[in-house]
Amino acid sequence: MIPRYARPEMTAIWSPETKFRIWYEIEAHACDAQAELGVIPKANAEAVWRAKDVEFDVARIDEIEAVTKHDVIAFLTHLAEHIGSEDARFVHQGMTSSDVLDTTLNVQLVRAADILLADMDKLLAALKRRALEHKDTVRIGRSHGIHAEPTTMGLTFARFYAEMARGRERLERAREEVATGAISGAVGTFANIDPHVEEHVCAQLGLRPEPISTQVIPRDRHAMFFATLGVIASSMENIAIEIRHMQRTEVLEAEEFFSPGQKGSSAMPHKRNPVLTENLTGLARLVRMAVIPAMENVALWHERDISHSSVERGIAPDATITLDFALNRLAGVVDKLVVYPETMLANMNKFKGLVMSQRVLLALTQAGVSREDAYRLVQRNAMKVWEEGKDFKEELLADAEVTAALSREEIEEKFDLGYHTKHVDTIFARVFGEKPA
Repeated sequence: MIPRYARPEMTAIWSPETKFRIWYEIEAHACDAQAELGVIPKANAEAVWRAKDVEFDVARIDEIEAVTKHDVIAFLTHLAEHIGSEDARFVHQGMTSSDVLDTTLNVQLVRAADILLADMDKLLAALKRRALEHKDTVRIGRSHGIHAEPTTMGLTFARFYAEMARGRERLERAREEVATGAISGAVGTFANIDPHVEEHVCAQLGLRPEPISTQVIPRDRHAMFFATLGVIASSMENIAIEIRHMQRTEVLEAEEFFSPGQKGSSAMPHKRNPVLTENLTGLARLVRMAVIPAMENVALWHERDISHSSVERGIAPDATITLDFALNRLAGVVDKLVVYPETMLANMNKFKGLVMSQRVLLALTQAGVSREDAYRLVQRNAMKVWEEGKDFKEELLADAEVTAALSREEIEEKFDLGYHTKHVDTIFARVFGEKPA
């Protein structure tokens, strides 16, 4: 992933230095377990830990790999250069490369998930704060992009909060799903290595032993992980799209914070564009790009092939680094979003009471008018608002068929905004698990 869309903590997880450090820890812990079993001398296991403070030379490992054409062998050769070939002769005893590679990948994914969970907590906190702030800020709800009925900006934020909270729960489960390790040998039978070694290594790395592996850890786990990232990215885009709509000139109910000195266009000095949320829409596409390849990695030949390897070398860092950056960017956008309540009211009243049409329809049916006739009466007055700019309430009051069923007071009452917000507290209690102040 390019540095423009990357943050240091997440990027560090996928650095060669971090990878080789995890490889080393796996090999060293495996040697400890082998020594406990009496398979290798204790002195040899202790000798491996002499390299615990070594900064592994990435360039040197690459140099060796250029000859061996095998990354794990290149690393083991470099490790032997530090601890001596005699002490290194029992390293990797009974293991296969995938024991190291797959267990390392899962350690990295777990660490990445922990960062992403913290990112989501930051976003959830921002969404909750803004929801409480705008609990009673009335705005028009839209369906198909068209005015529907009144809602509140707080409910919009609360809806996004609930969606992201579900995403966080999914990510916790995905983290649990992928937190396994395998030190089971060439085809997963433990023929040349005792299961105790796997148990010991996994315990040291915060993983669970994979119940049954082949030469690789089953890739349905990873498919679940990346699919979860894809869903979170889609929820992130859902928020971004709403903000982009609200910032349109014709709407302008909210906009991204425009900082002093910021420029919106190289050609048009007046522009204030929703560049951050447009960027988030694009980043969501990049995260979702990992989902299908992760699904396709599930089907491998027999006990293993390496068709998944090249895919994961790309999608694992790219998807996690991108989502980490995007979640932090979105949290900042939500936290500093500029909201315009007056514009929201003005937009809602643009069509002079038209958004109350359902209340009138229901009142007519409750007054004894058939639904078909009630719909006809309301629609014919509504069309005058659409086409001629009339006032909906005034047209209803002037319609003899409507006033034959409803009194002036009953019609007037149908235009009370409070009717549409009376259950906001109930919804907030459902979402946040508490009654907001």
